[in-house]
Amino acid sequence: MKYNRYRGNSPQKKRNPWLAALLALLIVGIAAFGALELVIWRGAQGQTAQTGGERTVMVIFGCQVRRDGPSILLQDRLDTALAYWEEHPDIHIVVSGGKGDDEHMSEAQAMYDYLTAHGVDGEHIRMEDQSRNTHQNIYNTLNLWRVTVPSWDFSVPDSYVLVSSDFHLSRILMLWERATGRLDNVTTLPAPVSHAPSRVHMFFREPLALVKSFLFDREFQILE
Repeated sequence: MKYNRYRGNSPQKKRNPWLAALLALLIVGIAAFGALELVIWRGAQGQTAQTGGERTVMVIFGCQVRRDGPSILLQDRLDTALAYWEEHPDIHIVVSGGKGDDEHMSEAQAMYDYLTAHGVDGEHIRMEDQSRNTHQNIYNTLNLWRVTVPSWDFSVPDSYVLVSSDFHLSRILMLWERATGRLDNVTTLPAPVSHAPSRVHMFFREPLALVKSFLFDREFQILE
């Protein structure tokens, strides 16, 4: 019988370096996505301002408007704001949102109409109707308040209540702090998302939006 000198030395399979790199990239991507979802989850829990002031300004961030009225997401935000207003009827309100290409009116106008139909005094509401995204919501709202209330100043300890869908608040807080330099006077009110398809959609979309805002939404020039 002939001796097989190769017995016990089975040839090793060559690893595909591209497959290994792809696997590593996938693992890093999943870890990064998980970390972003954690940041979003923490923001969704809401926060309460550490300091108060003579004025409290509630900013309601807009969302899609349909022909028959606010979308479900926007109505969730408005109902959350109304619940707070019922306990704080003297609060100042800013509704922020422009008119999208697929909308028949500005989001600010739709919010104004909804709030006044539910008892809010229109004299307490200011409309910011030029924004097309979250960065512009904050930029335009701060400048609107600066112009219409001359005594307003970042240095005074007024309180701000920011209202939006729960998944949206981490991005809002990041941009708000970037614009004003502080969050100690900010309360957030997370609106529940009652529309299940929107919840699923935003689970995947919002991490990307958070990264985009972190990298690119950096220009804030608050009017003097």
